[in-house]
Amino acid sequence: MRIAVLQSNYIPWKGYFDIIHDVDEFIFYDDVQYTKNDWRNRNWIKTPAGGRWLTIPVGKDERRRICDVRLPSSEWARRHWSLLQASYEKAPYFQTYGAYFEQLYLGRQWISLSELNQAFVTGIAGDLLGIGTRFRQSTEFRLTRTKGERLLELLSQAGADVYVSGPAARSYISEADFAGIGVQVEWKDYGGYPEYPQLHPPFTHQVTILDLLFHLGPAAPDHIWGWRGRRRPGAV
Repeated sequence: MRIAVLQSNYIPWKGYFDIIHDVDEFIFYDDVQYTKNDWRNRNWIKTPAGGRWLTIPVGKDERRRICDVRLPSSEWARRHWSLLQASYEKAPYFQTYGAYFEQLYLGRQWISLSELNQAFVTGIAGDLLGIGTRFRQSTEFRLTRTKGERLLELLSQAGADVYVSGPAARSYISEADFAGIGVQVEWKDYGGYPEYPQLHPPFTHQVTILDLLFHLGPAAPDHIWGWRGRRRPGAV
């Protein structure tokens, strides 16, 4: 059983969905500390005036879990959708996905950051990228430990054989600890993603998945993971 465990992010970049595609189960780890100025409530887009953050206002209280973060109003959603329209309306597939995202942004009033993030992630993964990974919540498990041991406990209860992690975790994860519970750590490599025609140059990979979808449409999966399966020119 291949499993990834990550906090929910707001309209995350393509690497987040690359990990989701790599595993059998993806567990949202939202009953942990909310981190300020992180990807939980913001992401980066390209605009005619340059790069810009889309940030969801969540208040200043830092002593709460991600799943406890409440959204005080819905005005941010209208602003975000208006800016996305203005920035990407000339992209080849904006009209293809426009109604889908307009409904996500404006079709209901979001109260919980975690619920919002997970709805976007699961919808994009299943509806638009064709990913069949199963999604679960860390709150489904009876976890009693803290800090690093809590993740080990979660993976053990979930029946993991392989834990797929982003490369940033190398600084604090001990592979020996995971081996002790029979779990192999596999480090995700984000290198090599192909570039694509992108409005508002210069090109950058470090943007929300929406950028890729609006520019490439159904070809988006090929630029996230499909390219790895293509034979290199001259390969035997």
